[in-house]
Amino acid sequence: MLNESVTRSPWRLVKRVLPQHTDHGGVMWHGAYVGWLEEARVEALSATGYPYEQVASSGLEMPVVQLQIRYREALMLGDEVELISVSGGSRGVRWPWSTRFMKAGICVAEASVELALVRVHPVRRVLRHPPEAVAEALRALAEGPGHPH
Repeated sequence: MLNESVTRSPWRLVKRVLPQHTDHGGVMWHGAYVGWLEEARVEALSATGYPYEQVASSGLEMPVVQLQIRYREALMLGDEVELISVSGGSRGVRWPWSTRFMKAGICVAEASVELALVRVHPVRRVLRHPPEAVAEALRALAEGPGHPH
């Protein structure tokens, strides 16, 4: 999952577990983690100066092709959680991400997500070589925040 040696400049997103994220017992529902993972990726991409809206408006999508979540401790209603994410940079047609869900300095879950860049129009197909603006954004994501983009 998330390798400490590559986390010099991870992307960070702070979230709070709200009622809509939980089951009747106040435990965060497993599907809510997936939404937070997407939010973390979209926010990081926007921070590079290439918001996801531009990806979509240019006829591209980035569907999840692989997802793994390892739960270590339940998140509860009201918990504040920091998502610490690293983009591995594009590898062929795949774009890997690793994320840790941290509560009070303790890793409560880890996720590994791989996406693929797909052109939607005129014919749906996986892109081996992204357009230059997307390639630049992917490079910026791999470098992390704080680097000149």
